[in-house]
Amino acid sequence: MAEFINLISSESNEVCNREEKRTIAPEHVLKALEVLGFGEYIEEVYAAYEQHKIETMHDSLKGGKWSNGAEMTEEEAAAEQQRMFAEARARMNGGAVVPKQPESDPSLES
Repeated sequence: MAEFINLISSESNEVCNREEKRTIAPEHVLKALEVLGFGEYIEEVYAAYEQHKIETMHDSLKGGKWSNGAEMTEEEAAAEQQRMFAEARARMNGGAVVPKQPESDPSLES
């Protein structure tokens, strides 16, 4: 297991360096998984990362630690987070930003 983590960490660092970044980002880890032939793990790893971000944001909002001081409801924060995730996915998939259609509200349907 430690060997696997070392391999992913090393490749993530290489991806990060090629992009001339100083900090390894989640996108670098996902790209490393792809490059090393572990593409079947990408969806599950990304889902775990999204869940972590949601839990972290929820905890921050709950504790009143919103960094820019803006007042935002949990629903607005979750929507903004999903927008940011969609942009990150688009960047990972070649740069095309595809706007996510808002989910329909079943109570409004006839």
